[in-house]
Amino acid sequence: MASTEPEQHDRDFMQRALQLASETVALATPNPQVGCVIVRDGKILGEGAHLYDNYDHAEIVALKQAASRGHSVAGATAYVTLEPCSHHGRTGPCADALISAGISRVVVATTDPNPMVSGAGIGKLRTAGVEVLVGVLQQQARTLNDAFAHFIRTRTPFVTLKAALSADAKLAPSTTSRVPGQTYWLTGAEARNDVHRLRHASDAILTGIGTVLADNPQLTDRSGHPRRRPLLRIVLDTYLRIPLSSHLVSSAKRDLLVFSGSTAPDTKRNQLLNAGVEIETITEHDGRLSLPTILARLGERGILSLLLEGGCSINGAFLARDLVDKVILFYSRQTLGAEAIPFAEGFSSPSEIESSLFNVSRDVLGEDTRVTGYLRDPWPTPSSAD
Repeated sequence: MASTEPEQHDRDFMQRALQLASETVALATPNPQVGCVIVRDGKILGEGAHLYDNYDHAEIVALKQAASRGHSVAGATAYVTLEPCSHHGRTGPCADALISAGISRVVVATTDPNPMVSGAGIGKLRTAGVEVLVGVLQQQARTLNDAFAHFIRTRTPFVTLKAALSADAKLAPSTTSRVPGQTYWLTGAEARNDVHRLRHASDAILTGIGTVLADNPQLTDRSGHPRRRPLLRIVLDTYLRIPLSSHLVSSAKRDLLVFSGSTAPDTKRNQLLNAGVEIETITEHDGRLSLPTILARLGERGILSLLLEGGCSINGAFLARDLVDKVILFYSRQTLGAEAIPFAEGFSSPSEIESSLFNVSRDVLGEDTRVTGYLRDPWPTPSSAD
């Protein structure tokens, strides 16, 4: 009788498949990041990952590589980080391809997060007599595709709130002690490099007009890694106060989207449009733009992941409306004092949010500390222990 428990070699080959999947950050979206390794007698016959622009899913890439090397995969094991698809999309079902190739065993990290098709690929494989083992390194595989799992069920982006904070949990020095438009760094180089990693892994980044006026940010992905579509930079600006001379406007190349209210001045609107800025009008209530409407609009654009890099007002608004899925806080060793700007409007301190987080991790980056946790699980079923 076949074992239903993973062996160490199963974990090792799945780890390789996860490595392949992780190399497709910003290249697979809006599809999931998936890696596949095909093995027989401890030897890798073929491997690959899915890149959106190349169409082929990871299983097909691995099968083609094995064939190009002159290997038959009959009787081999396929390690796949996400359940092989069972339906026709831009390509045919990968479950059918594995069956046709003679794969005798498939090890799957996690099932498909779409409840409409979850388990169908596994069921098709098992009906064809293929042995299937599910849940090997599941949490690692899920973390890679949190945004896809959230989007496929809600059609809205997975929202991550990122904030750099002082040791006394403040967001920035008081406005009276700062020079407008001058960047103030709380954290060190390691933490700032990690922020660019987060930006690279995101489809879009969002801030408010207050941050633009105070910091004049660029909000660019300076990781140096390739991406298949530009990082969409988004500003919430009800009255279109964004300066034409700002870094954001002056660098706009079909990658800057401003959400404004219906009462924004037409003259400024035309100036921004002529500068290459895209503007979407949202009906405001009490001077505020509807955040659920904004998320729905972004979902229509195929934006799966949204990184919030806002100020006190933006952080408070998204948190108060329960629109944040994941929180990443960078704590520096600096202190800013009682007059400094708080983390989020309407919240006494980040500890209010931290107490609600689960799957929390703490890491040291140089002299700073990063706290990561979830407010909402994007996956429809609990994670296995493996």
